[in-house]
Amino acid sequence: MPRFLRSVRLALHPAQAINQRFHRERLKIMVERKKVIILGGGPAGLTAGLELLERSNDYLPVVFEELGDVGGISRTILHNGHRMDIGGHRFFSKEDVIMDWWLNLMPLQGAQSRDDLMLGETKSVYENGPDPEVDDCVTLIRRRVSRILYLRRFFDYPISIKPSTIINMGLANTIKAGFGYFRARVAKRAENSLEDFIINRFGATLYHMFFEDYTEKVWGVHPSKIDVSWGAQRIKSLSLTKALANAVAAIFKKPVGNDISQKNKETSLIDQFIYPKFGPGQLWETAAQKLIEKGGQLHRNCKVIGVKAEGRLIKSVTVQNTNGGAKEEIAGDFFLSSIPVKDLIAAVYGAVVPADVVGIAENLPYRDFITVGLLLKKLHIGNKTKLKTVSNILPDTWIYIQEKDVKVGRLQIFNNWSPYLVKDLENTIWIGLEYFCNEGDELWNMPDIKFIDFAAGEMIRLDILKKEDILDSVMIRVKKAYPAYFGAYKQFGKVRRFLDGFSNLSCIGRNGQHRYNNMDHSMMTAFEAVKNIITGNEDKSNIWSVNSDENYHEQRNPD
Repeated sequence: MPRFLRSVRLALHPAQAINQRFHRERLKIMVERKKVIILGGGPAGLTAGLELLERSNDYLPVVFEELGDVGGISRTILHNGHRMDIGGHRFFSKEDVIMDWWLNLMPLQGAQSRDDLMLGETKSVYENGPDPEVDDCVTLIRRRVSRILYLRRFFDYPISIKPSTIINMGLANTIKAGFGYFRARVAKRAENSLEDFIINRFGATLYHMFFEDYTEKVWGVHPSKIDVSWGAQRIKSLSLTKALANAVAAIFKKPVGNDISQKNKETSLIDQFIYPKFGPGQLWETAAQKLIEKGGQLHRNCKVIGVKAEGRLIKSVTVQNTNGGAKEEIAGDFFLSSIPVKDLIAAVYGAVVPADVVGIAENLPYRDFITVGLLLKKLHIGNKTKLKTVSNILPDTWIYIQEKDVKVGRLQIFNNWSPYLVKDLENTIWIGLEYFCNEGDELWNMPDIKFIDFAAGEMIRLDILKKEDILDSVMIRVKKAYPAYFGAYKQFGKVRRFLDGFSNLSCIGRNGQHRYNNMDHSMMTAFEAVKNIITGNEDKSNIWSVNSDENYHEQRNPD
């Protein structure tokens, strides 16, 4: 078309001309956007992708997730109409930005949930919030109840001042525990291990009763072999004094509605939390959908098998579809990794990785995880508390199993996490039995049917259920669920220093930093990484300092 005719046409159709210019500018922006490659579609990876899209139009997040589901260990497993929360995830944070982020995705309930309706209870709800009986995109307010099963008796967690506590412990053990605690406070031990850390805060008697064996069950090594930084990160300032103070305050506390902030409480002492209607995976699937709607990219079933480096820069990643697809190399400007550090180092090529870094990364310890889901007609053990529950089942969200004669670590009761995780709330109970193991060991390699029978047998031995009440079952294995703090971890500083040497690479999330972070802390590392990208900051210290007592890390990891 001649230029003058084209000009006449544009003059006759100004709206069309504007529309064409708009699309040309949009295409130009899309071409000029810097590509941020995100390895892993768990809480850290999805948070980073959404934050980039919210804060700037200059970046295109591209997320690669090895599994078909997003959320990492925070995903929800669906089995025959029942939903399983892998690991149990209480949504709680002292960071307002995290609480707001969750509730912007899924608002708080504005009407009673199913179990409250069945019990005839009226819970304080939020004005204009969605009705969980009608709406699916809703966050529930849940009561937190956790107890310890030890010597076939229940102990409140955190500790409470009740006659039952003294009766269960025995007067002699109670007195011994008190003297042990005061002795520990007067003569503090040098903190060279997790064992030292716990004894300084709870005393030797309580340590041997409630911490020593359970910790070894979880991690597979004695607490004296675990780095002290684990305590600084997970237990922080919690001590027997604070636990007792919380118990005393609870006696005189008056109900004040739904205070979901609980900022003045230790995380281990909170008494309620928020929770997505269909479990944690629902929130991360919602986040994934929002990321796509805003123009980001999410590739599921894509495993990162190569990370190409040149000098101080990462240039591209090579991914392969886990369903047998071809390999593909994708270039990027920035890279955020939330995959296990062990896998990241193994994937780097094009740059020399020092031999000691390779060795440390190869030997970084992890704890793997197995959950057995059992659908029951009923529990053999009854509810002897004053807390009301549907069908009068135990009120606990989870129970720590401290008994030495079984391998199970925790028991979850999904009915109490959310009534919508269970297909038939009134007539069935849906529980999860959690086992800690190492990939390739006896537990990990046990056939599913045999393992399920083994797990059910342990519950029968504890008088929690009877075999004839089992209606259905499922078994889920999770690799590298928990980064561990022993062995090669003591030299992790060298690995961190090597990875920080790449100016456009940031390590985020639990596995990305080899830190046993909670979900909110994993998200905070993503916030910090996104801030660094937008501001041009190449210093990664703000990312690594999230949920970290730097004094401990400096003492334990001088490298």
